[in-house]
Amino acid sequence: MRGFTNEKVKLNMVKLTMVGRVRDGVPLAQGIRYVNEETDDVLGYKQQAEFILKQISRGALSSPKMAIQMHHHSFIYLMENGVCYMTLCDSLYPRKLAIHYLQDLQREFSKFDDALLNSLVKPYSYPKFDNIISNIRKRYIDTRTQANLYKLNDNRGQIDLDMITCSFSEIFERRRKITDTMERSICNANSSSIWSYSFLKEIGLKWTPMVVTFGAVLVLLWASFLLFDISLAHHNQFVILYNNRKLFH
Repeated sequence: MRGFTNEKVKLNMVKLTMVGRVRDGVPLAQGIRYVNEETDDVLGYKQQAEFILKQISRGALSSPKMAIQMHHHSFIYLMENGVCYMTLCDSLYPRKLAIHYLQDLQREFSKFDDALLNSLVKPYSYPKFDNIISNIRKRYIDTRTQANLYKLNDNRGQIDLDMITCSFSEIFERRRKITDTMERSICNANSSSIWSYSFLKEIGLKWTPMVVTFGAVLVLLWASFLLFDISLAHHNQFVILYNNRKLFH
């Protein structure tokens, strides 16, 4: 019986944690992965978390906290002071406890200077963050501890459950539609007339009179040369006829 209970606790525990910067979607830390390498898609979870973080940075997800359901798991994130704290846990894991976990992370990360968090460029480049995540996570492995039971039963934290819930497929489909719309706009712009661009219109208005004038001058010159050639030919014919007449007389 004890073995069954421990297994249940293991299934419900926090499986993945990611901390990222909101303004550009750079993941700062992910902690240690607590997933079953044989049955869980480790790389897939990480890519999905990074995808959600990128959507947050683009403004597609503006809610300060959200639960994103995916099969038998849930991504739960919390945004605070330009940093996103996200965790993946089993769908049976208490959402309220997951929020407390993210809030504890937020309090620890708030102790770092903002300049440090904003200066990091390479993802996952500060190992100390991973140690913080690992230490805090240990408190939330067993949902039956006295501290965790108190958090679950504390009605003052009921507001933490007031969050938007959606599915991962909804977010992915929303992003796909936005991408398709942008691609169609680019195709329409490329296929439209070149004179639809304002700067080309301005060039056209500026140079068209000059081109027309230059063309008219060329036509007049061509016409004058043509008339000259015709008159010269008539003159030559007249001279030939006159000389021939003198020879016969």
